[in-house]
Amino acid sequence: LLCRQHPNSSVSQCNCTGQYCKHQLIQSNESTSKNRPCSNPIPFQPTINCRKQKGNIMNPNVVTRSSAKQSKVRTRAQLAATEAEQEERRVKLYGGYRTTGKGSIAEAKKQGKLKMSANGGDQRRSDGAGGTDVQLRDIFHNAQSVATTARGPTGILYDDRFALHRCLWDANYPECPERYQRVMERFAMVQLVERCQFIAPRVATEAEIRTQHTEEQIRILQQTHGSQDEAALEQLSSKYDAIFIHPSSYETSLLAAGSTVQLVESVCNGTVQNGMAVLRPPGHHAMTAEYNGYCFFNNVAIAAQYALDKLGLRKILIVDWDVHHGQGTQRMFYSDPRVLYFSIHRYEHGTFWPNLRESDFDYVGDGKGTGYNFNVPLNATGMTNGDYLAIWQQLLLPVATEFQPELIIVSAGYDAAFGCPEGCMEITPAFYSHLLSPILSLAQGRVAVVLEGGYCLESLAEGCTHTLKTLLGDPCPRLVEKLEPPCESMQNTILNCIHSHRSYWKCLQFYELYNLEDYNNTNPQDNFHQVVVSYVPPEPPAQPGCYETRNCYPVQSDAERARIHERLQRLQLLTDLSFPATRVCYVYDELMLEHRNSHEKWHPEQPERIAKIMQRLTGDYQLVQRMHRLTGRAATTDELCLVHDPQHVQLIEQVCESSTMKQTAEQYNSIYFHPRTNASARMAAGSVLEVVSEVLNGTARSGLCVVRPPGHHAEPDAPHGFCIFNNVAVAARHALEHHGLRRVLIVDWDVHHGNGTQHIFEQDARVLYVSVHRYDNGAFFPKSTDANYTVVGSGAGEGFNVNIPWNRKGMGDPEYVAAFHQVILPIAYEFDPELVLVSAGFDAAIGDPLGGCRVTPEAYGHFTHWLSALAGGRVVVCLEGGYNVNSISHAMAMCAKALLGDPLPVLGSATGGSRNSITTSTTPGPNASCFETLRNVLSVQQKYWRSLAFNKKLPSTQTLPAVGDATGELVQALDYMTLGQDEPGSSKQSPSSAGTSNDGGQAGSSSSSASSTGQKPAQTLTEFLEANLEALQNEEMFAVIPLKNCPHLRLLQPDTAPATIDTRAPCGDCGAEVENWICLLCYGVYCGRYVQEHMVRHATETVDHPLALSFTDLSVWCYGCDAYVDHPVLHPYKNLVHLDKFREPLVWAYGSDLVLDVVGNDAASGGWSRSSKAD
Repeated sequence: LLCRQHPNSSVSQCNCTGQYCKHQLIQSNESTSKNRPCSNPIPFQPTINCRKQKGNIMNPNVVTRSSAKQSKVRTRAQLAATEAEQEERRVKLYGGYRTTGKGSIAEAKKQGKLKMSANGGDQRRSDGAGGTDVQLRDIFHNAQSVATTARGPTGILYDDRFALHRCLWDANYPECPERYQRVMERFAMVQLVERCQFIAPRVATEAEIRTQHTEEQIRILQQTHGSQDEAALEQLSSKYDAIFIHPSSYETSLLAAGSTVQLVESVCNGTVQNGMAVLRPPGHHAMTAEYNGYCFFNNVAIAAQYALDKLGLRKILIVDWDVHHGQGTQRMFYSDPRVLYFSIHRYEHGTFWPNLRESDFDYVGDGKGTGYNFNVPLNATGMTNGDYLAIWQQLLLPVATEFQPELIIVSAGYDAAFGCPEGCMEITPAFYSHLLSPILSLAQGRVAVVLEGGYCLESLAEGCTHTLKTLLGDPCPRLVEKLEPPCESMQNTILNCIHSHRSYWKCLQFYELYNLEDYNNTNPQDNFHQVVVSYVPPEPPAQPGCYETRNCYPVQSDAERARIHERLQRLQLLTDLSFPATRVCYVYDELMLEHRNSHEKWHPEQPERIAKIMQRLTGDYQLVQRMHRLTGRAATTDELCLVHDPQHVQLIEQVCESSTMKQTAEQYNSIYFHPRTNASARMAAGSVLEVVSEVLNGTARSGLCVVRPPGHHAEPDAPHGFCIFNNVAVAARHALEHHGLRRVLIVDWDVHHGNGTQHIFEQDARVLYVSVHRYDNGAFFPKSTDANYTVVGSGAGEGFNVNIPWNRKGMGDPEYVAAFHQVILPIAYEFDPELVLVSAGFDAAIGDPLGGCRVTPEAYGHFTHWLSALAGGRVVVCLEGGYNVNSISHAMAMCAKALLGDPLPVLGSATGGSRNSITTSTTPGPNASCFETLRNVLSVQQKYWRSLAFNKKLPSTQTLPAVGDATGELVQALDYMTLGQDEPGSSKQSPSSAGTSNDGGQAGSSSSSASSTGQKPAQTLTEFLEANLEALQNEEMFAVIPLKNCPHLRLLQPDTAPATIDTRAPCGDCGAEVENWICLLCYGVYCGRYVQEHMVRHATETVDHPLALSFTDLSVWCYGCDAYVDHPVLHPYKNLVHLDKFREPLVWAYGSDLVLDVVGNDAASGGWSRSSKAD
């Protein structure tokens, strides 16, 4: 700092220093040779002396020629510095440069070359030996690439020839022509076909079929074409599992495969935006060399291969929601990283068809395709909408968003729908809209839905109807029945899947890990998820190679069918399929441009914000013509007083008419007033009310509010943070009080916490307020701990306030996407709002001067699309902050396109990427600070929201604890152990080798001998654990260190032990003959915890009976210590069991120098002591 009175002297030479100096100060910038005024200058008072003036005080009224000249020079320098600072601030806030001639252009080029040489030299050199210029990519290029792209038509493909294929010898066979006919009848009833563009079906060529099937399989089916020998057809069908062959099967199978190819090609070349093929026979079970499960040719796999080979696609997502595992599709792409296969299917640990080990969660792909195969096995029936929604939010959406496919194909089986006898699940037909809708934002909307299974005709037809309506852009209907939280079985399945794929996907790094040391030393372990692989092999067929062809399917009773029909009818009647013809309404009024800061030209909250948005919507994106414009209006005093104190409303009105506006504004935080502030602020609030009323009255589906000043900081009694009245809060209260709504969701993605909105509704359970904002541990505006994740509301509103506070700058698409999937969407669905209001501040957007974050405009479009599935599509997006006019205009355009149903640009590298390992990907995923924040939020909010059930730690497969003294005693025992597999066929095989013999592979055992595999046998405990870590994690093998002493051993009375123990004795309560234990106090026999838990009950309900001995492995468990126990005093009991089981005594294993001393009831020593006395 320099003293302005004496520019050659530093402040330290003045009489007073720093902030107390009464001279005006200037800041010297040596690098630019510019002087800038002090940020808070104090007017120069010449009566105050500094050292240079001591003893030479001049009269302040005397002006010399020299002093006048110096003053003129200083004035010009100060003016130039001020202009330079304003220009610098303008460029920072709004981008671009003001050119004043060739000199400015030359200087800009010079600066650009210097920057490139400093930062881009390496990149240029890597581009070639000669070096080429680095191409700087426009950060808005992705958004602009779809500026004029509107949603295209929805295609539909059908052909009545699909009804020819049927079972000749069993009229009740579930895969029947009525499946096709009922779907088309329902489409006609609700007039959907007329709204679609028809795609002509075609027959697949043999070359297309051969891309996935053998010549032999084509020939076998071809030879049946037109055959009238029903017996021969049935005999041939019996060679395949769940297959019937009709004289038309070859023709219809070719037609189904070719039609699927045609649909995919139409979607990829832009003839249609998306489409649905209603066809049969289905295809996803068909394998390369085997017909299977009603399927002959794999329609979806053939079409996907066609897209890869002929259409040049590189990334395809196949979502298979049929209740049966599509093992055929899985095997065809198991090693191909270009195809991400995601299957949700009933499994029940392998007991459900097709009974394959490869259908479990740990089959993740092979070779380059490792990590690209997802199995979500359902191990219980009765899975509900909430269970499937959890799969989407925790697994499919995060992974699919990271994968960023170019095409999505849905293997759409509807046998998980309620009423299907094969699925036995509880998915309501309308919920298929909610499964399909969120993935429509991906792949630029290129989605092809292909019919697979579904055998309840009523729910099949209704499910297909909702699917096609969603493809057409109709809003997702609100669900009639309340969502149930994911059940425990589903939670385990999802966490198992995440554990298996965590190494391959950055979005799944959210979950923390625990190692063996944590597992052994942490108690309680409620937050530890244990990964268990459980597979029950099927019974071998009575006649190998021969399958049932009649009555080989589940049959429902008349009463069951009546119950199903009654519920489906109720669901259909209560599901509202109506929606307004106007898709989006919007509001904008030039009156809101009149509010401006007259004292600071480049204040960030300026009229150009909304003017630029309207320019963008009208010009570049041409969206205004497709939306209905509403006339803005001023909010009344009564409407403002719904959330504001009357005194506050009156103050704003009075201050704007006074001459003390500036002084009054300085009393508030970040506020300025203008004579037109009151009018503009009332217009902003009233315009939002107008849009909300338009939506709630059923005139428009959704709305867009281009308004200012913003509102979410405005408190009930004060303006704050550029905000005068709280526009969104007024609209929410208006919806509750005047439209009779019971639940309103406010999602606030402005980078600043909406303190005003939070305070207004913090005790109101009717409004769920969710804010994702920058917090920086309380250092970021508005700098209040109210913005932290621990603030959840109060009173009746407790649990209805959700804060997601970022604690660092630079948060971008990956972090915000994770927040939506992990927190916002699960809570929002559970809340089930009737209206969604978005406080859409775009100051977290890339390029914003205040936010410091990196969210792309297109990401805001994806957020809006995901929220549009709620509340029947009633979503109103209301502008809040955002101070880079380019960023906010593109972002608001993306929101508008999402509401209009237009295809959105891919998120690209912003959300990270995936290869075979996360370590090889160069694009970033969500950062560690993001994961920490989300885990903190979940730890607090899971108390209030049952859908937040996945904040668990997963077992680590990368690290092992060091082998310490406590485990050293196991080494000697391991030296005498012979290791082998109990189940020869239990080793994990790739699908190509795990199939049936008809599919070109043999299911068989895999030798566990180290020598047979060429591997060196484990020599130490550490090597053994490392070699068998997966088995340890899966609980197929255990390394248990029992307690060496136990206080409950004093209860034993060896002299009362029986002479013999019958290890074949059944459970005394239920008669079970497996997994039985004997109580070592009363000698009662009871079953274990994995049967009927009668030993657990006996030990916990009977006083002083905590010790039990297993008939299975001779281990002793203490229910009092909750641990295994190994002590010499237990040897007599183990010996009795060993004698009965093996007809020989148990070897003494406690050494020869052990002496047992009975110590009475000394609990401290467990009743027994051990000494080293020799015999």
